[in-house]
Amino acid sequence: MRTYVLVPLLFLASTSALEAQGSFSAGPSTQNSECSIYPTQARNVCNAAVDGTRIFHPVAGLLVSGGNPVIGTAASLGGFPHFSITARVNAVQVSVPDLNYDGSSSTVPLDKKVVTPAPLVEAGLGLWKGLSGGLLAIDALGSAQLLPTNQIDNLTVDPDARKIGSIALGLGYGARVGILKGSFPIPAVSVSVMKRTIPRIQYGDLSNPSQDYQYAIDLQATNLRLVASTRLLFLNFAAGLGWDKYVGDATIAFREPLTGIPQPPINLKLDQTRTMVFANTTLDFPVVKIAAEIGYQGGKDQNLTTDFQGFDEKKGHIFGGVGLRIGF
Repeated sequence: MRTYVLVPLLFLASTSALEAQGSFSAGPSTQNSECSIYPTQARNVCNAAVDGTRIFHPVAGLLVSGGNPVIGTAASLGGFPHFSITARVNAVQVSVPDLNYDGSSSTVPLDKKVVTPAPLVEAGLGLWKGLSGGLLAIDALGSAQLLPTNQIDNLTVDPDARKIGSIALGLGYGARVGILKGSFPIPAVSVSVMKRTIPRIQYGDLSNPSQDYQYAIDLQATNLRLVASTRLLFLNFAAGLGWDKYVGDATIAFREPLTGIPQPPINLKLDQTRTMVFANTTLDFPVVKIAAEIGYQGGKDQNLTTDFQGFDEKKGHIFGGVGLRIGF
């Protein structure tokens, strides 16, 4: 029993240590140094493009990762050949900056705020039912993330990126390990790790003369989750903690505001971490499960050079999701 108590504590300790490592590696002075060579107005536009990548990266990661990797439950599948398939949609509100920003002030105007959905298809396969009580039960997890870009004006998928139509296609894989199988009032408890990727997407386009900057990013996300759940009659309740690491490459470009001449592209490395909490409620029928999720991704002071109207990176993001899961 002491082992079961120690696991959540070890999870929290490890995520705190990883959080410290991630925050150390992402220094804004390194990412904005390329802008210092420009005069004030051009430097402001350059900084806005650089800071925009750093703002959007964890939001993109949140959209494709969500909270619980198997929405609605922490219980393992029970070994081979049990499996589940889930159709799911994550959503978060995104603050979209104005692409007509010309650097005449240090504040980038807000274009709009829009709730952006990201559909996913997720699958789980039981590999081993574990020891007594479900300890060390192992499930293989996989996902296909669909990141629509037509929800936000001027957001496009790289022409060479993996996609379906205008939708960026990301893939994910991972595993879930059971700690407790769960039997009321004792909850099911599990830990999981997922690796997810999405191809390059771009906001803005300098070929449009009315736009003054653009930035493009790709994403590789690592998700750690600790989840507990319990079933009461036909309802299932779950709650969890999470730690995410988002890395990727970014390319920015901007137009010199006085001459209108596009400047050479700037390449950046992105590396950020975030923590989160989430809760699920599920209508739990024998084969079909209908689940809803709400959660909060913590913010972080990134010491941005630019002030984005209507956005505060310290406040974090509320996110939600719904899913339909079928399991046998």
